[in-house]
Amino acid sequence: MAATTESMQTGLPKGFRSAEQGWPELRRIPHPPRRLPLLGDVLGADRHRPLQDSMRFARELGPVFRRRAFGKEFVFVWGARLVADLADESRFAKHVGLGVANLRPVAGDGLFTAYNHEPNWQLAHDVLAPGFSREAMEGYHGMMLAVAGRLTDHWDRHVAAGRTVDVPDDMTRLTLETIARTGFGHDFGSFERDRPHPFVTAMVGTLTYAQRLNSVPGPLAPLLLRAAARRNAADMAHLDRTVDGLVAARRRSGGGEGDLLDRMLATAHPETGEKLSSENVRKQVITFLVAGHETTSGALSFALHYLARHPEIAARARAEVEQVWGDTPRPGYDQVAKLRYVRRVLDESLRLWPTAPAFAREARRDTVLAGDHPMRRGAWALVLTPMLHRDPEVWGEDAERFDPDRFTAQAVRSRPPHTFKPFGTGARACIGRQFALHEATLVLGLLLRRYDLHADPGYRLTVAERLTLMPEGLRLRLERRPAPKGLGERLPEGARGSVRPAADTAWARPGTTNPQTADDTSRHTHSAATTPERPASTARCPVHRATD
Repeated sequence: MAATTESMQTGLPKGFRSAEQGWPELRRIPHPPRRLPLLGDVLGADRHRPLQDSMRFARELGPVFRRRAFGKEFVFVWGARLVADLADESRFAKHVGLGVANLRPVAGDGLFTAYNHEPNWQLAHDVLAPGFSREAMEGYHGMMLAVAGRLTDHWDRHVAAGRTVDVPDDMTRLTLETIARTGFGHDFGSFERDRPHPFVTAMVGTLTYAQRLNSVPGPLAPLLLRAAARRNAADMAHLDRTVDGLVAARRRSGGGEGDLLDRMLATAHPETGEKLSSENVRKQVITFLVAGHETTSGALSFALHYLARHPEIAARARAEVEQVWGDTPRPGYDQVAKLRYVRRVLDESLRLWPTAPAFAREARRDTVLAGDHPMRRGAWALVLTPMLHRDPEVWGEDAERFDPDRFTAQAVRSRPPHTFKPFGTGARACIGRQFALHEATLVLGLLLRRYDLHADPGYRLTVAERLTLMPEGLRLRLERRPAPKGLGERLPEGARGSVRPAADTAWARPGTTNPQTADDTSRHTHSAATTPERPASTARCPVHRATD
C-alpha cells in the first residue's frame, strides 16, 4: 500500500531522543536560569501544570527555548516564523512526543498515537476519511440536534430549580453522547446520571496518568507511581471492556447505518482490499471516543466562559443566530455554516486556549530550521500552540484580549499561513476537525438562542491540564429567554426566567458592575481549524479541502 509518511524502511530513530542528540548547536538555545545538575530546570516548576509552566518560560526566553528535567532535554518552539517552517511536510513530519507516546498502551496505533511508519495509520485514514465527508456530516446533523436537546432539557431543569450549571461536566456529557451516537450508534445515558459515566472517569484517569509519567524520572516511575499505575491498568481495562462490548453488539446486529464503526468493521481499502484488524478497531474506537469528545468539550466550555464574560459579544452572536435561523425549531445543516460570527467566537476561544495545546514535529532529514538552527534527521521540537496563538508579531500587543473580530475574512487574509493551529498540522492533523467545528458551532447557536449566560463575578479562569485543557470549576447561571415567535415551544413549568437562590443573586444584581469586565486571560492560576474565509495554503486536506 502506498504511504504518504515515512516507511519502515527509512528507519527514523525510534524511542525518546533527548535534544542534544539532534540539535548540534543546542547551546545557542536559551534555557531557564538556576539549572541544577542531574535534576535540570526543576526549581519553581509546577508538575501539575506543565503546559502553563512552559508558557511562562516562553514569555521569558523567547520563540525557541529548551528545558531539562531528569536528564532529558526538550526544545520548545512558538515563534510564528519557526512554526511555519516546521509545517513544511517535505522536511518535517509528526513526532509522537513523550506525552502522546504515553497513551500508546491504551490507544496503540490509533490515528492519533500511531508512529509515522506504522501502516495502520494510513489504512485507517483512507478507510475512515469518507466518514467525514459532507454527505456523512449531513447525516450526523440530526443526531447532534437530538443530543443538544437532551442538554437543554437538563439545563432547563436547573433553571427551574434555581441552580447554576457545571459547564465542563455538561459539555463532556454532550460531546461524549454526540460522538457515541453519530460514530458508533451507542447511548451512554450521560444526562440520566448524577455522576460522570465510568467511561469518562476511566478516560480522565488514563490522560492524567500519561501526563504524570512526564513528571517523574523514567527509572523511578514504577516505584513512585505504583498505585497510580494500578489505577491506570484498571482504567485501561474498563475502556477496553466498554469498547469490546460496543463492537460485539454491532457484530451481533449485523451492522448499523453506515457510521464510523460500520466503516471500521466492514470497509476495505479501495486500492488494497485490506481491512482493519479487530485489535486496531478497538484502538480506533477508543481514539475516537476520547479525542472526539474531550477536546470539543473543552472548546465549548472556554467559549461559554468568554461569552458569559463579554455580554456585548454574546448579544452580537445571538443577533446573528436570530437573523440566520429565524424561528425554525430545527436549524438545518447549511444554516450552521452561516453563523460566521458564532464561528469566530469559537475560533477566538481556540486561539487563546487550544484544547489540544501542543504538537511535535521531527526532521525527516538533516535540515536547518528557519535558516538558523541546524537539526539532524530525527530531531524534534514541541510547538506550544497557545504561545503561537499569542505571538505579538502576528496577533498584536493585545494578544491576550478576547476579540472574535481577529477572524474576519480581511483579518485572516492579512495574516501569514500556519499561525492558527488548534488541530495540529499537515497530513496528521485531526481528521475530525470539521465534525468538531460543526458540532460546537451548532451547540453555541442553540444555547445563545435559548439562554442568557451570567458569569460568577468571583470566578477567575483556572485552566486544568490532563494533556488536554479544560476550564476548572466553571459554573454559569442561566436565564431562559422567550422562545422566538413561531417556534411553538412551551417552557417547562417554572422555567421562564430564573429562580435565583440567595447565593446566586449577586451574580446579576441590577446596577452591579461585574468586576471582571476586563479579560482574565493573563491571570491564570493554573492549566486546525481554518475559518471558511481563509485562503488555502499549499498543504490541503484531501477530505475537507481545508488548509492544514
